[in-house]
Amino acid sequence: MVQILPLKEAIGTVLAHDITEIVPGRFKGRAFRKGHVVTREDIEHLRDLGKEHLHVLKISEVELHEDEAALLLAAALAGNGILCSRSPKEGKVELQAADDGLLKVDIEALYRFNLLGDVMCATRHSNTLVKKGDRVAGTRAIPLVIRRERVEQAEAICREAGGILKLLPLRKARVGVVITGNEVYYGRIRDRFRPVVESKVQAVGSHIVDVRYAPDKREVIVQSMRELLDQGADLILATGGMSVDPDDVTRRAVEDAGADPIVYGASVLPGAMLMVAYIRDIPVIGIPACGMFHSTTLFDLLFPRILAGERIGREEIAALGHGGLCLNCEECRFPVCPFGK
Repeated sequence: MVQILPLKEAIGTVLAHDITEIVPGRFKGRAFRKGHVVTREDIEHLRDLGKEHLHVLKISEVELHEDEAALLLAAALAGNGILCSRSPKEGKVELQAADDGLLKVDIEALYRFNLLGDVMCATRHSNTLVKKGDRVAGTRAIPLVIRRERVEQAEAICREAGGILKLLPLRKARVGVVITGNEVYYGRIRDRFRPVVESKVQAVGSHIVDVRYAPDKREVIVQSMRELLDQGADLILATGGMSVDPDDVTRRAVEDAGADPIVYGASVLPGAMLMVAYIRDIPVIGIPACGMFHSTTLFDLLFPRILAGERIGREEIAALGHGGLCLNCEECRFPVCPFGK
């Protein structure tokens, strides 16, 4: 309800309109914005502007000012690894990554949160790699004054989800690499996979234990993987030999090594022939030949998730079909693009 109050009686109330300040020849603009909570320190400034009375909103016990509501909403949205700014700006509060890691968004809970009306939260895409301090979301109350009950409903949704936004740290994996193919093993062509794999592993803070080269022989590939595991590798990357060509035996070799389960084939381009398997809970990723020729493939979508502790199966890979088409831009801008989103 808008009321007209003397200045001293307006302390603690909310301005119902902007107040303009004019300094001849120097400045003309907003001195106080609509929604500003009047403080004792504001009184002399307001008198300098010729104000003796103010049009204000009186907020009842069942209502909240937009700034207070935004702070409550942000605190509820933030799960592990997410920080909130303490000072709302124009009614909005930003949420940031507390460290480097993988952003996870509970999409279904976010939908229910925004479906309430009168509150909103906009986020970056789930499964986005972020750096410490990166902005990951923003929230606010829509009206200047919101009913407390609506904010409590939004908080309940966040509480049920354990925080709608979370940050998962990436473990520093000890990666063993098996590069397969007769043409590489016997030196007929130069290996182009190793520098690609090394670059991607180092980019996420992991390191390579060793690199083994193997011909297209199942028993040799199996032996290479077992030796890497004995060296302490806790993640295996196998490159090449992933197509349906009878000579491509890498996938069968992974099976021979005791992998279970094995998921082969994906609804993503490039990367349709990728394989994910587990040997005694140690992840094995089979990277098809597209990994040499495309700067970004399905591997780049799944590798951080595996390092964040997520177990990848058929359901997770099938869900990537929507947004799983890379446009092969002349200049790759991943992850600032729709691929994998």
